[in-house]
Amino acid sequence: MIRVLVVDDSALVRKLFGRVLGNEKDIEVRFARNGIEALQQIEDFKPTVVTLDVQMPEMDGLECLDRIMVENPCRVVMVSSRTADGADETLRALRLGAVDFVLKPAGAVSLGIEEFAPQLVEKIRIAATAKLKASSRLRERVLHRTGRRRAQVAARGRRETARAAGDGLVLVGTSTGGPSALEALLAPLPAGFPWPILVAQHMPASFTGALAKRLDELCAVHVVEVLRPTALEAGNVYIGRGDADLIVTRRSGRLMAMNAPAEAGYPWHPSTNRLVSSALRHVAPTQLIGVLMTGMGNDGAAEMTRLQQRGGMTIAESEDTAVVWGMPGELVAAGGADWTEPVHNIAARLQELTPSAVDP
Repeated sequence: MIRVLVVDDSALVRKLFGRVLGNEKDIEVRFARNGIEALQQIEDFKPTVVTLDVQMPEMDGLECLDRIMVENPCRVVMVSSRTADGADETLRALRLGAVDFVLKPAGAVSLGIEEFAPQLVEKIRIAATAKLKASSRLRERVLHRTGRRRAQVAARGRRETARAAGDGLVLVGTSTGGPSALEALLAPLPAGFPWPILVAQHMPASFTGALAKRLDELCAVHVVEVLRPTALEAGNVYIGRGDADLIVTRRSGRLMAMNAPAEAGYPWHPSTNRLVSSALRHVAPTQLIGVLMTGMGNDGAAEMTRLQQRGGMTIAESEDTAVVWGMPGELVAAGGADWTEPVHNIAARLQELTPSAVDP
């Protein structure tokens, strides 16, 4: 049985969420009107998943989340607005330890509930299987940056490390748990990292810009959201815009990143499979490195396996650190991962595989 605590100050939202989740035979639901009630309920109910609104009286969602992750860690799905402020608050929540988020229906909640209902149920089911790794990973990242933490999980590899030469690309795919994993991947890289990095993070369009901005503030590499056809340059990270697909193309001899409308056959967006497939059309496989990190489903596993079979290099995040070991686990199961690394080791592995860093 999945026990869900719905925390929202709106009686209407509580009623509608209760109706949606009450239709699921394996879900038990309780409710709290604010953060203070939520902390009390968590002690007694011991929920599998908490859905947590940000804007609430007495104790807001972020303060409540902080208390939850310190006092009674559990899986939390944030209920977010579609605004820029909502995106910033949600990214803060993911850094504090929330597993995932779901967007409130646009306009009146009651009118959009039919479309929203399956998304809510899916997010809760995914969260119920997630590992509570986010808060500990924050500590690991800080210690890693200060050089006081050595890897505690041995990397598993199927091939000897050999540094590539010349120009190339790093292709990254991730979903649930991705924002924290991306920070762990990108923060240790030097400003002169020699290859462009392209990122397909499953996320709505209203959030990818805020994600790129936050990562750019935290990292030495320059991080941007792709809004128009953009020439690829070393030392830069390109985040695909949500609700579309990030692809690689070539114009006037230069490699470019651009967004493409969602296409049938690719159920998740931005699509990792489509990103890798497009790169293989324009770049030799030996000049590509695929990185597949935490996320539900199998996006990226098929094309990264094809990349590896054609001579490219691939890294899967290990089960030890992945919030959800779906995407990287599928790559490992397919035999397409050259290395399986805890997330805090992937940056070092990339620096071993690419040419020496260039001056920024």
